[in-house]
Amino acid sequence: MLDKLAQIETRYEELANELSSPELLSNPSAYAKAAKQHRSLGEIVEKYRAWKSLNEQLTGARELAATEDQDMRELAQIEIESLQAQLEQTDSDLKFLLIPQDPNDEKNVILEIRAGTGGDEASLFAADILRMYARYAERQRWKMEILDASETGIGGVKEAVALIEGEKVYSKLKHESGVHRVQRVPQTEASGRIHTSAITVAVLPEAEEVDVKIDPKDLRIDTFCSSGPGGQSVNTTYSAVRITHLPTNVVVSMQDEKSQIKNREKAMRVLRARLQEIEEQKQHEAIASDRRSMVGSGDRSEKIRTYNFKENRVTDHRIGLTIHQLDQVMDGSLDAIIEALTTHYQAEKLKEESLTPVEV
Repeated sequence: MLDKLAQIETRYEELANELSSPELLSNPSAYAKAAKQHRSLGEIVEKYRAWKSLNEQLTGARELAATEDQDMRELAQIEIESLQAQLEQTDSDLKFLLIPQDPNDEKNVILEIRAGTGGDEASLFAADILRMYARYAERQRWKMEILDASETGIGGVKEAVALIEGEKVYSKLKHESGVHRVQRVPQTEASGRIHTSAITVAVLPEAEEVDVKIDPKDLRIDTFCSSGPGGQSVNTTYSAVRITHLPTNVVVSMQDEKSQIKNREKAMRVLRARLQEIEEQKQHEAIASDRRSMVGSGDRSEKIRTYNFKENRVTDHRIGLTIHQLDQVMDGSLDAIIEALTTHYQAEKLKEESLTPVEV
């Protein structure tokens, strides 16, 4: 493991030198790729250098502990205990950082939210969850754009598709896919009874053209008049676009923009993400059963979280986490949940990788 860390540090320093070279500066694409790799190695290198510094300090403290001065030995022993605790934590951090990264972690995401069981209440909850992720995106300084939305007359959302762009979006949101259940008194319920409704959330890494090859011959593209808000162009111009991928029968419709070209571009972004998800699901089916049991089947029918408004409680069933601050969660304060999920799945991955501890 130490050899691997030393190699990473060497590569990090090489990249730092390359980033200032005229050749790389004149090639924006290559520069962006090198800069991204340099950033990704930076956290590991920083932690490795901290580990080396702590190790050197521990060696010095042990030497002082061997002196004849009683007071010096006592002080040195206190220092040794402190340094050992810091070293153990740094060692643990390094092992997590060396877990192979999901290649999609740096990508933007296509967020899809659909109302499920519960009628109007489900659509209202879908709108609440869409707003929750919008607020979380604001807190993360990401950009969120609604690509398409099917709204109800009472302020709900039957279905919404959004693009979220920013730093490491997929790495933070990838565990949000699944069924989200709500328990509350619906606005439409006069008797005050608590109802249970559900929606589905899908988080798809945005696929680039190089990730998913789409043969134009496999597409059927239909245009039609937009419906809903939009001014004079509604029902007068064929700006809305429906793209059907014939081999998989995946259909994407987009009518958010007044421009047919822009709607087509957005639809293709969503289509690429959905096709990549289909391909990844095929790959998941080929994975060994022991790994599948660890990460779950990924089936969206699995209930992952319950939002109980009466008790101001949200529970993530996968890790048994309960937070009694639902009001804050619905306002986009998702850090506690997302960090707990990330830590849980990193720990599971660490068991799988069976990384060797750093020798102190």
